[in-house]
Amino acid sequence: MKTLFNVSSLVLVLVTLTVSHVYAQDKNLVVRVAKLKIDSLKLQEYNAALKEEIETSVRIEPGVLTLYAVAEKDNPTSITIFEIYINADAFKSHLESTHFKKYKSTTQQMVLTLELIETEPIILAIKPNVKKKLK
Repeated sequence: MKTLFNVSSLVLVLVTLTVSHVYAQDKNLVVRVAKLKIDSLKLQEYNAALKEEIETSVRIEPGVLTLYAVAEKDNPTSITIFEIYINADAFKSHLESTHFKKYKSTTQQMVLTLELIETEPIILAIKPNVKKKLK
C-alpha cells in the first residue's frame, strides 16, 4: 500500500509538472496511465527501448504533450508511464507511429503485465520555465 501511495504521489507531482498552461476545462486531452511489470532479466534492455521511444515521441510528435516513465525504488521492474496527448487523433497517430510500433515489438516479450488506465483530467498545470528550474 505504501508503494502504491508513493507511485500515486509521484504521478500527481508529475501531472503538475506537465503542461505549460492550466488545462482544467480541456476535455479533448487524452490522459492515460500505464502500469507495467517487466521481466527482471530484461529490465536494462527494456529501459533503453522505453527511453528511445519516449524521447522520439516527444521530439517529433506535436500531439504528444507529455510522456513520463518512473520505476518504483524498491521494485524497479514495476514501471508507471504517464501520458498526455493533445486529442484523440494525436493519440491514434502515436499508436501508428513507426517508433511506437518498434517499441511494442521490441519489448513484447519483456513486459509480463500491462494495465492501461483511462483518466479524466481535472487540472494539469506547470510553473512557467520549469525546465530551466530543474537544471
